[in-house]
Amino acid sequence: MAEEVNPFESLQEQVDDAAAYLDVDKGVLDRLKHPQRVLETNLSVELDDGSLGRFRGFRSQFNGDRGPYKGGIRYHPNVSRDEVKALSGWMVYKCAIVGIPYGGGKGGIVIDPTEYSEAELERITRAFATELRPLIGEDRDIPAPDVNTGQREMNWLKDTYETLENTTAPGVVTGKAIESGGSEGRVEATGRSTMLTAREAFSYLGRDIADATVAVQGYGNAGWIAANLLEEQGATVVAVSDSSGAIYGESGLDTQAVRDHKDETGSVVDYEGADEEFSGEELLTLDVDLLVPAALENAIDEELAREVEADVIVEAANGPLTPDADDVLTDREVTVFPDILTNAGGVTVSYFEWVQNRQRFYWDEERVNDELEAVIVTAFEDLVEAYEEHDVPNFRTAAYVVAIGRVVNAFEEGGTFP
Repeated sequence: MAEEVNPFESLQEQVDDAAAYLDVDKGVLDRLKHPQRVLETNLSVELDDGSLGRFRGFRSQFNGDRGPYKGGIRYHPNVSRDEVKALSGWMVYKCAIVGIPYGGGKGGIVIDPTEYSEAELERITRAFATELRPLIGEDRDIPAPDVNTGQREMNWLKDTYETLENTTAPGVVTGKAIESGGSEGRVEATGRSTMLTAREAFSYLGRDIADATVAVQGYGNAGWIAANLLEEQGATVVAVSDSSGAIYGESGLDTQAVRDHKDETGSVVDYEGADEEFSGEELLTLDVDLLVPAALENAIDEELAREVEADVIVEAANGPLTPDADDVLTDREVTVFPDILTNAGGVTVSYFEWVQNRQRFYWDEERVNDELEAVIVTAFEDLVEAYEEHDVPNFRTAAYVVAIGRVVNAFEEGGTFP
């Protein structure tokens, strides 16, 4: 079982690690380690049986030096104030490393959505949207989907905002359905950037992604799409997992068939094409060329990191390694490509969606995917340049060197007010 690690403290440690390679004023650095504001609210919502339910909600706006706050809203029982603070901070540096003109935000409601009806979830979402109304807007803060939320919730949030503001503002949220102003390619974007990062990583390391064996922890949206796109690149996906367990196929799994099985049964386990089943934790220690953690944060702690046998880790999830695990993997020469680049496809295509909403002019999927590839490849090249120039211990530190430098420059150019 992974150790309990405060994700906000992990973020701050990552910022400190990178700042050691930069000439950053102490006061400015301190500013970059704390959110500018955090909303905490209690939502009172009538449930289907007539009773009144209370739900805690949060929205953290971490830093807006490079543009409007940007980040998802998640529905999960483990949502906490420190978690959304950390995730909003990671969003700042994720946007910076890929050159997207956004700051960072994140929100969530403490709820297990499987325990509530669709009508109840709509009322809860609209109540949260009402609380967020003074904070969000096309040029202020732009929410998006995250864990256990998707197009449906974003459509409800957008409609609530537009109704209360008596306006049309499709760019107030991203990750919407196409008919509500969403973008082609948005659903696949996080998995696609994971594949693109893995492809570029293997090329940089002098290896061929088509020869790689792959294990994917977390077979949700990002995990399964990454697996499917890696399979299209010729890689062999030998293992995948979800919250119910993991499956393994020595000669490779059919990623689409596994997804169909999960859609039908609710889990990847009992897939008839698998050779064996084991725990999700065991998947993380398989001897594979590429490991893709695509579940929640802190999946790999220091102890588990000592058992990791993968050569390369590409993080599709946010914060899947604890800082101590990072240190262990660096010492063991396991190459880790960090989340703030790897899973930045989601925010990048969200930016494309926002641009299209503002212009009222929409792109086809081919253009979206081409633009995304250009952004990720350029960001990867910037990452490698920083890694080689600054003699940092790993690619995560290099990523923060690039990102923090860009945020600091924006802050210094704008000056301090008042």
